Amino acid sequence: MLDLDIKAPKPKVISGATGDWELVIGMEIHAQVASQAKLFSGASTKFGAEPNANVAFVDAAMPGMLPVVNEYCIEQAVRTGLGLKAQINLVSAFDRKNYFYPDLPQGYQISQLYHPLVGEGEVLVELAPGVARLVRIERIHVEQDAGKSIHDMDPNMSFVDLNRTGVALMEIVSRPDIRGPEEAAAYVGKLRQILRYLGTCDGNMQNGNLRADVNVSVCRPGQYEKYQETQDFGHLGTRCEIKNMNSMRFIQAAIEYEARRQIAILEDGGKVVQETRLYDPDKGETRSMRSKEEAHDYRYFPCPDLLPLEIEQAWVDDIAATLPELPDAKKARFMGDFGLTDYDASVLTADVANAAYFEAVAAEAGDGKLAANWVINELFGRLKKDGAEIGESPVSANQLAGIIRLIIAGDISGKIAKDLFEIVYTEGGDPAQIVESRGMKQVTDTGAIEKAVEEIIAANPAQVEKAKANPKLAGWFVGQVMKATGGKANPAAVNEIVSAKLGL
Repeated sequence: MLDLDIKAPKPKVISGATGDWELVIGMEIHAQVASQAKLFSGASTKFGAEPNANVAFVDAAMPGMLPVVNEYCIEQAVRTGLGLKAQINLVSAFDRKNYFYPDLPQGYQISQLYHPLVGEGEVLVELAPGVARLVRIERIHVEQDAGKSIHDMDPNMSFVDLNRTGVALMEIVSRPDIRGPEEAAAYVGKLRQILRYLGTCDGNMQNGNLRADVNVSVCRPGQYEKYQETQDFGHLGTRCEIKNMNSMRFIQAAIEYEARRQIAILEDGGKVVQETRLYDPDKGETRSMRSKEEAHDYRYFPCPDLLPLEIEQAWVDDIAATLPELPDAKKARFMGDFGLTDYDASVLTADVANAAYFEAVAAEAGDGKLAANWVINELFGRLKKDGAEIGESPVSANQLAGIIRLIIAGDISGKIAKDLFEIVYTEGGDPAQIVESRGMKQVTDTGAIEKAVEEIIAANPAQVEKAKANPKLAGWFVGQVMKATGGKANPAAVNEIVSAKLGL
């Protein structure tokens, strides 16, 4: 595990006309469960299908249709809870959350309010080496998604697509532990990373598979500490909720704007109204959507169509036994086993596929540090340039390891290795065979190198005198020898022979 000898970052402070203010942020993350079927029906969850193609009778609220719980969706939620070190409740229950939207055929959403499936957990959000915020999870409840209203296809009509209706969501509710815009984005990023490692949500924010509701309030310095002592939310100020955020950049911008909006109201002698707001990225501002509903406004009551959900501890234990190595543990292992820096380990473990690729390269190459350098700088750099993901890499882990093995063996220099990488990236092939067939092998014959050095020295007497007066200029001879040998001479041997011939 990571070294928990960390310090918490200072809260974001905004200076107003009447003094300083601090931000307090809580988040509700809606994560779509990675499942091929919906929460209460067998309808497909495939993204991009024709409108209203993935709709079962129960999703469309046809009379007499009853929901049946998808066990796999429950398993995925339990897996998520275990990954967040959360309490798994062996008895939970579904409730009806009553409200009307055109894209909610039932007129209610089946959710969990009073008895959620998952209780308290935590997420450690690293912001810099040795600096992290521990964000507490209040609960995770399972619920069905609504459909989608489409307003831009006709000037006089709106359309409804029910493909998302009934898709399983995990609503991950945090405590108000986040203290700034950057922390909020980092928290979403860390949670997304964990979900991807667990395989319980693909984290695709563009498709709406992961979206955040952000609760923002401001308070005077010292008030948050009073809240921690008393658990009285009155110390934190009135919060406003910014709905359906699906971009890290927009999350930060929305929080910054909303905090300053609330501060301006308070410093002008007004009161912040608790409400739900939307962020307009074009204008860079939030705007009111509706007054903030409380639980009683939804007239929650136990869903009469579903019995309480009872699971066995043995089943939970079986799921726990299949959990993968999670990001924090993997990062710590990479640092310990391969001697990687905090930064390199963070980059390599940011995505589960990247981590697996690196580990395969390191295992075959036999040098973790060199493997990390090549994966991060050469491969990731080239993939980013091409707009490709690791799964689309034309260079396999075996091929990259082969290049690194040639470097370690002294068959090729670093410069030749980069040329070789380019060939493998664009043309494919076995690195060792390419080196052999194209005559790329490094010159290690000291006799040949010595002859090249002597020729360069004999042709440049003036430069010899300068190098003897200033040994740093010996590098010029090294460069000339490398150029004369087509970059194939062993750099270490060239340096040694140049120094000896010049008497340095």
